Amino acid sequence: MTEPTTGGTPATTPAQDVAAPADGSVAQWTDRYTHAVMDTFGPPQRVLVRGEGAYVWDADGKRYLDLLAGIAVNALGHAHPTLTAAISAQLGTLGHVSNFFGTPTQIALAERLLALAEAPEGSRVFFTNSGTEANEAAFKMTRRTGRTRVLALQGGFHGRTMGALALTSKAAYREPFEPLPGGVEFVAFDDVAALEEAFSPAAVAERGEVAALVVEPVQGEAGVRGLSPGYLVAARDLTARHGALLVLDEVQTGVGRTGSWFAYQQPEVGGGIVPDVVTLAKGLGGGFPVGAVIAYGERAATLLGRGQHGTTFGGNPVAAAAALATLGVIERDGLLDNVRTVGALLRERIAGAGNPLVAGVRGRGLLLAVQLARPVAADVARAALDAGLVVNAVAPDAIRLAPPLVLTPEQARDVVAFFATVRVPGSEDATGAPATDPTTPATPTTRSS
Repeated sequence: MTEPTTGGTPATTPAQDVAAPADGSVAQWTDRYTHAVMDTFGPPQRVLVRGEGAYVWDADGKRYLDLLAGIAVNALGHAHPTLTAAISAQLGTLGHVSNFFGTPTQIALAERLLALAEAPEGSRVFFTNSGTEANEAAFKMTRRTGRTRVLALQGGFHGRTMGALALTSKAAYREPFEPLPGGVEFVAFDDVAALEEAFSPAAVAERGEVAALVVEPVQGEAGVRGLSPGYLVAARDLTARHGALLVLDEVQTGVGRTGSWFAYQQPEVGGGIVPDVVTLAKGLGGGFPVGAVIAYGERAATLLGRGQHGTTFGGNPVAAAAALATLGVIERDGLLDNVRTVGALLRERIAGAGNPLVAGVRGRGLLLAVQLARPVAADVARAALDAGLVVNAVAPDAIRLAPPLVLTPEQARDVVAFFATVRVPGSEDATGAPATDPTTPATPTTRSS
């Protein structure tokens, strides 16, 4: 039986269709990769050659349900006709101009983002090519307050460039490149008392006034950890009282990923706050590289003046057209509702499937983590890939799911079926008997963002 996906592309039910092989096998392409591409990611798990909707195919013709979407990037799935038409049409009209000039798509996208953000009068947008560049720009904005002390949360991930890396707490990412830009302090995750201490008179007397607090509403790279209700309200109160910026990194959570345009707009997450700065990327272009900084109000919007920041490709006409098309399809096709519906299905049914290996599911919308009872996430990810599912071992005991926003309930049931039955070395079945070993131990991935 065949039914249309939410994005309008057909989805067949067999677990693994076979497509026409590319010119070369996965093994051949992998060998070429290892001799041509810098070894920052390790060997690729597969070499993918095409995609359609929520599916991708490798060079051997095997089909996979893509539950990672390029790490929360391919919001509309693969080869979406509206997105590809918008990119092709814009590239055939005007592909790139410098930022000495404006373009209609750039201006329209800025206006659209300000409207979706419900930003107050005087707000402005700066365009970038990626999330790390958006966070670099936000970091530079904090310096323009005249203060140099910036707070970030333990477990936070904000990018790999030097400024964004300075905001990222993981020692393994930071230490090879130190010294990093200074002034950043890491505060305990989801701990209002620790945040209050950082703003206390004693802390200010010792270390100076706070320029900004930078925080993800949901920490994706740390294992899809969400802040408790009320945390961002407390953060907004403290930053406002002390004249500091509240910077929300929504690079992974924005553009509908959690079921609203921005995660902070959900009452239980943001409690009605208005931030000073929000950074975006990943899903914004539906797979085409584009990022953005939204500055709320006149103060934030004027922190970077003429000549104080720039970009060659940021906000170019093709990237802006891709982003406008992506936002338009999300609205036209009711994908925010789909995210909430399918996300709830995944959370409830995976958690309730009765597999002793699954300890629970957390997250919002279609940014989820399957919590495992044992630190065997790499093995589970390998078993999923063998079964035709692309997932991410985001922590030793957690699997991240960030599928396209067009994922259908039927496709979600295939995911539930996998987690209901998956066994890996060292697991036991419900009777306590050792499970059959369907896979060999996998090397944990270092790919994350």
